[in-house]
Amino acid sequence: MALTAVRPLLRRFPNAVLFYRYLREGYPIFAKPKPTLLGFRLAGDVRMETGSYEKMEVGIVEKCLDNVEVFVNIGANIGYYCCLALGKSKPTVAFEPLDANLKLLYKNVAANGWHDQIEIFPIALSNRVGLIELFGGHTGASLIEGWAGTPEHHRRLVPRSTLDTVLGDRFRGARCLVLVDIEGAEYAMLQGAVRFLAQSPKPIWMIEIQGAEHQPSSVGFNPDFLNTFHTFWSNGYDGWTVEPTPRLVIRDEVEAVWTTRQNTLPVHNFIFVEANTTPPHI
Repeated sequence: MALTAVRPLLRRFPNAVLFYRYLREGYPIFAKPKPTLLGFRLAGDVRMETGSYEKMEVGIVEKCLDNVEVFVNIGANIGYYCCLALGKSKPTVAFEPLDANLKLLYKNVAANGWHDQIEIFPIALSNRVGLIELFGGHTGASLIEGWAGTPEHHRRLVPRSTLDTVLGDRFRGARCLVLVDIEGAEYAMLQGAVRFLAQSPKPIWMIEIQGAEHQPSSVGFNPDFLNTFHTFWSNGYDGWTVEPTPRLVIRDEVEAVWTTRQNTLPVHNFIFVEANTTPPHI
């Protein structure tokens, strides 16, 4: 009831609300890194600190890390998965455009003494270089306006580039795991990763692809849903569900989901590996 009462006042002073949001986002940088059950120190998210965050996904990423040489984290947030990879002595490349997340990412890497084992790029990855608006904050920051109900005024400009521009063919010949969590901007990122998708050996990709969830109210269903899957298939990948009993993602089902807008897929996280091979988590 209190929020309802003050909402008209908040609409009159959007800059004040934005200032408060920035202060709230920045507060966790004062937190002290704590030991986690995964063997590293981390600050900034109680779920991550206590090991309750994405337990199943963590187990799958651990299995994948044991089968690769390089870890690339697109949408690294505060470094939870980066620390997991660095704890396994995997060279790590992180992309994160949100300043508040970056400060915690730096703190968490430094708290574990991994200063020289990671490359951090404070940019968003998309299909072109330049500047782009980032909406929202923390784990829900997105390049999609209106994502997950984010208020229109909660935005900021960030630099962007493409995966091919930044990494090029640098890791060709190395086995890579690419973890992508960028809240609806997956297809644009893949459009800027043509060479990386085609390199040999093919990277393992773990990526979030939403259907209707979190979409802007004016959109309803992910307009890039089918194109995102087709990008992997056209580059010689198979997709598998990320769940306790994984299954192969069939093209007919994905195309039916796109046609009917009725999502029969049980998850929104998927692993893509070279066609006719089995993912490490199976």
